[in-house]
Amino acid sequence: MRSLKDEGVKTIFGYPGGAIMPVFDALYDYTRGEKKAFDHILVRHEQAAAHAAEGFARVSGEVGVCLVTSGPGATNTLTGVADAMMDSTPIVVIAGQVGTGALGTDAFQEVDLVGVAQPISKWSYQIRRPEDIAWAVSRAFYIARSGRPGPVVLDFPKNAQTGKTEWIPKHVTSVRSYEPYPAISQKAVDEAAELINNASCPLALVGQGVELGNAQNELVEFLEKADIPAARTLLGLSALPSGHPLNMGMLGMHGSYAPNVMENKCDVLIAIGMRFSDRVTGRLDTYAKQAKVIHLDIDKAEIDKNVKTDVAVVGDCKISLAAITRQLKKNDHTAWKESFKPYFEQENQKVIQPAIHPKDGPLLMGEIVNAVAEATHGDAVLVNDVGQNQMFSCRYFKYNKKRSVVTSGGLGTMGFGLPAAVGATFGAPDRTVCLFTGDGGFQMSIQELGTIMEQQAPVKIILMNNNYLGNVRQWQDMFFDHRKSFTKMLNPSYQSICNGYHINYEVVIDRADLHSAIERMLHTDGPFVLECAVKEEDNVLPMTPPGNSVDDMLLEINI
Repeated sequence: MRSLKDEGVKTIFGYPGGAIMPVFDALYDYTRGEKKAFDHILVRHEQAAAHAAEGFARVSGEVGVCLVTSGPGATNTLTGVADAMMDSTPIVVIAGQVGTGALGTDAFQEVDLVGVAQPISKWSYQIRRPEDIAWAVSRAFYIARSGRPGPVVLDFPKNAQTGKTEWIPKHVTSVRSYEPYPAISQKAVDEAAELINNASCPLALVGQGVELGNAQNELVEFLEKADIPAARTLLGLSALPSGHPLNMGMLGMHGSYAPNVMENKCDVLIAIGMRFSDRVTGRLDTYAKQAKVIHLDIDKAEIDKNVKTDVAVVGDCKISLAAITRQLKKNDHTAWKESFKPYFEQENQKVIQPAIHPKDGPLLMGEIVNAVAEATHGDAVLVNDVGQNQMFSCRYFKYNKKRSVVTSGGLGTMGFGLPAAVGATFGAPDRTVCLFTGDGGFQMSIQELGTIMEQQAPVKIILMNNNYLGNVRQWQDMFFDHRKSFTKMLNPSYQSICNGYHINYEVVIDRADLHSAIERMLHTDGPFVLECAVKEEDNVLPMTPPGNSVDDMLLEINI
């Protein structure tokens, strides 16, 4: 407890059990009275503890912490650990373990947690002696938050919990062979600036690394000085305000039409804090072959991993962006930016307007997201689950502030949304947190309504219910001859469930009632579930079909 306090921890998400009981007993004194240092949030499932820690970390910029027991308690967190690793989210998982004398005996609730966690964490370590606790905790937080952030797992055998030692604070500031902030090559900066200064059609791809490096201001200065249009990845959506004139939309399979086409037309492609995932690039053998590629990233392992780079600027983008900007000429790329407009107009006519302003028929997911975005004026935090709800909400929500997107990008974890939204309310208590979820993902972690009830976490939950696993259903219709194999869902009465948890609830079926219901939700104190009955076979567009080139986007499908 002293070591966690020394690291500035104030919020812990957890679930007690036998092998972690001594720690929870110590925690008791630190959550009340004059000694109070922490708020402990009792989740209803250990996986939710990890996701809540992720949501907390994403919006606050701090390290999320979860505390669980051994065996199934620890393994239940591993989906969240893998999710955090894929999305570079700093969390520390502290898990109980059987005593060191029982290790390897298949003791009750024993699992080789270090071995299991090692491939999906930034560091995993077993604390075997009480003398090592302060050092291990400090090292864990240093590794989790420094450089490219990520999850750390501490395995804590019971004898190390109950042993006695003098607490001597440790402050780990370096680890041998670990270089979190590589020195930036001046030669690379010079080469990058020269390529950008001589570019006729530059395009910037903005990733979450800008948010993780707190480089939002440096990004804007960089883009504005050289007049470079920019597109954002799913995780980098709030790194650049939605209304900025150089913002060209979202990249990826369901991103904006214009930037996806222009990736294969630009002459210089500048990737900033993004990893060229397959959902961004489509077919690699046809991706941006005409362009010189500049890649700014803090993690050298990302360089040339998927896309061959002409200039690699390895280091903290807050520093590298500023260094390049100092060497840039003031530029004007009006003609290049104007060339995006026909693609914007096509998408607006064929996709966006029909999605957000339908004339008749059932409610659509796009219009619901757009209505909430307008009502919150771009100031809310967007949290979503995975599937069609994720794509629609990321596409049509608005972002004025940094650290406004909490989504499961790399792992695509259904059930992520509800606990992550709980964590976000503690990480950003002064902001409105809006969770968009489908009926499938919502039911994967629906027990966390109990956490919301107990904490009165003010999550505004927009449940877009189409009675399907919508994303899988769309693919089945497009690529599997309409064979809807086990994607239709028989759903419960969500009103009855919300009543049981004493959570405000309303359902919207008619379009005429949508805006007033949203206003009631936003102006109601505490949590609120707004169930929206949406068109069962609504499809996310545009779409680059799997295996296609990034610019082979479909604006309409006939299925």
